[in-house]
Amino acid sequence: MALQLVIGDKNFSSWSLRAALALELTGEPYDELTVRLYQADSRQQILAHSPTGKVPLLKTEEGPIWDSLAIAEYLAERFAESHLWPRGQYARAVARAVCAEMHSGFLGLRSHLSMDMRRDQALESIPAEAQGDIARICQLWADCRAQFGQDGPFLFGHASIADAFFAPVASRLRSYRVALPDVAAAYVETIYHWPAFQRWYQAALQESPA
Repeated sequence: MALQLVIGDKNFSSWSLRAALALELTGEPYDELTVRLYQADSRQQILAHSPTGKVPLLKTEEGPIWDSLAIAEYLAERFAESHLWPRGQYARAVARAVCAEMHSGFLGLRSHLSMDMRRDQALESIPAEAQGDIARICQLWADCRAQFGQDGPFLFGHASIADAFFAPVASRLRSYRVALPDVAAAYVETIYHWPAFQRWYQAALQESPA
């Protein structure tokens, strides 16, 4: 049985993107099943696959995994040779910390700058809570790049789960034309030049509107 990833619309589903990029890091084949979001029967359709009524969900030979961070950890263990987490004990700990911070935080950014890959327009003003999140994200990226990024353009040098988790943030910052410090702007460019992200992005642009 091939792995199957149940996702939402590529234009909108940031959590689906995180899981898909983690899967791409493994280099393993997998199938996608897309459930359109914001439809009258979206939740019912998702519940046919996921006990939470949310995406993403990874179907494995042993059973389903229904959380993006759990999916990433499962893939990192199953495909250890792919080094989905960065090399080095401390680097891995920091990478897990920044992913956990993304997983549970930045509610201001999520509320006011929702993912919309087709968007290319700034807000008239960014609310203070979102501005605070953006400042924290830029600092976090700068710290990771300075401490761990010597061997490549990603947060920890090579592409890792940390980049999978922050790719949707890079997308938001680009879509809403947010002015960024140099390090953060360069990292957004790195994400947009990542082939796995580009494949998702181009597919998102070609989706019919929800």
